[in-house]
Amino acid sequence: MDDQSQKAETGEGGGGDRIARWADGRLGPYGLIRAKARKVFPDHWSFLLGEICLYSFIVIIVTGIYLTLYFHPSMKEVQYNGSYMPLRGQTVSEAFNSTMHLSFDVRGGLLIRQAHHWAALVFVGSVLVHMLRVFFTGAFRKPREFQWLFGFLLLVLGMFGGLTGYDLPDDLLSGTGLAVVNGTILSIPIVGTYFSTFLFGGEFPGSELVARFNTIHVLIIPAIMVGLLVVHLILLLHHKHTQYPGPGRSNKNAVGLPLKVRATKSAGFFFLVAGVIFAIAALAQINPIWLYGPYRVDQVSAGSQPDWYMGMADGLMRVMPGWEIVFWGHTLALDNLIPLVAGVGLFLVMGAYPFIESWVTRGDREQHLLDRPRNRPVRTALGAAWIIFYLVSLIGAANDIIATRFHLSVESVTWTVRVGLFVAPVAAYAVAKRCALGLQRRDRDKVLHGRETGVIKRLPHGEFVEVHAPLSQAELHLLTQHEQYTPIAPGSNGNAESPGAGARLSWLLRVRFSRAFYGEGSQIPKPTTQEYQEIANEHLR
Repeated sequence: MDDQSQKAETGEGGGGDRIARWADGRLGPYGLIRAKARKVFPDHWSFLLGEICLYSFIVIIVTGIYLTLYFHPSMKEVQYNGSYMPLRGQTVSEAFNSTMHLSFDVRGGLLIRQAHHWAALVFVGSVLVHMLRVFFTGAFRKPREFQWLFGFLLLVLGMFGGLTGYDLPDDLLSGTGLAVVNGTILSIPIVGTYFSTFLFGGEFPGSELVARFNTIHVLIIPAIMVGLLVVHLILLLHHKHTQYPGPGRSNKNAVGLPLKVRATKSAGFFFLVAGVIFAIAALAQINPIWLYGPYRVDQVSAGSQPDWYMGMADGLMRVMPGWEIVFWGHTLALDNLIPLVAGVGLFLVMGAYPFIESWVTRGDREQHLLDRPRNRPVRTALGAAWIIFYLVSLIGAANDIIATRFHLSVESVTWTVRVGLFVAPVAAYAVAKRCALGLQRRDRDKVLHGRETGVIKRLPHGEFVEVHAPLSQAELHLLTQHEQYTPIAPGSNGNAESPGAGARLSWLLRVRFSRAFYGEGSQIPKPTTQEYQEIANEHLR
């Protein structure tokens, strides 16, 4: 028996050891930690996107706690007597006054405030890019559908958290944005007016807006996001980590770094992310409310634009024609309602996509190997179309700025965006799909004929050909390891036991979607072993 075992039995050792043994005997944390410490984490630069989300969120929380100590969430009117001379003597709200005090009179206050704002932008951007990485590589497949949903909810909550925080200073720019938000809410049939009254505490702008938004921004949204992050990380530890395809990698193993090494690298990366955010905050000005002034209902800030993640909604509303219809004695403001439905629908499709693809492919097996985007042409094309629609909408949010800078008419920019919203996503879908199919065809040729060497050889009969070198086993595995689905046959299950009309329609849709995803023209067949052997025998002859 060794010394440590003797000490454990006799109760010898320091007080910390006895407390640790007591806790482990009742709670068992060390056994759980030891089990998780043996997990392997695949290492790839794209996995850092998720870490940027986490670390920027930590910066948001830390800087937000600091700002809360000085911010007064009240719309009560006071006279500004701070350090910024151009606004001295003006009537402002306590929220605006405290934000000005924080920016000009609190040591380091402006740096922390700008770091908080920049961290919010980085967080939403990194979550979106991280989800796009997950989408294009198929990391959302079984058993990670709920992780995708949690990431989607984090994205939506991050956007609304940014919106509510953006409006807290009660400046002219945020008030202008709130007027747009109020118009969108009022366009919702039946419940719009009630929701607006509840949110603003009366008729816009009300007298309780800042206090209510402060509660939502400081308490409700962060609490939900922390809960989602914790569950997301628990599921990440519970499930095997996804990995990119390569030699020795399969659905049954994981190749990467031990937890200790990965944690050490992650700690350094945290300080790097935080340092970059604070460097940007120190060098790049953002949301200078002293230039906008306090919010007044009778004024509108020229050139006002929201943060980029809300630009899509603003762009859709700017380019929407001013349509209104009267339905059952009620006026429906379609110029606000249609953009609202389109924006919500765009994100709902994003959130539901994993379940749609699983339904189409009948994917009931666990998938731990990631896809190369070229091997899923339809999924890649759909993602490209989604991105282009978002970007064109974002351009629409800057139609006045674009018109001013490039000396164009606002109408021409608006009509260009209107056409682009319908044409550009379709074009992006077609181009992305053709590019993916072209890359698949190139991979097929490389497998069958080898890689190009650049060496030109003249044959005995005078023909010039390029010499190809055979691929290594690692390259062959990478180009041929992916699974290719076959489309569902129309009569394979649809007529079982005379299903009802609803079941037949569902099956018909499933067959059509399956054919669109994996039918003819949607993927290039992989080379078979027989084809590879025939080409190899020809080269030997």
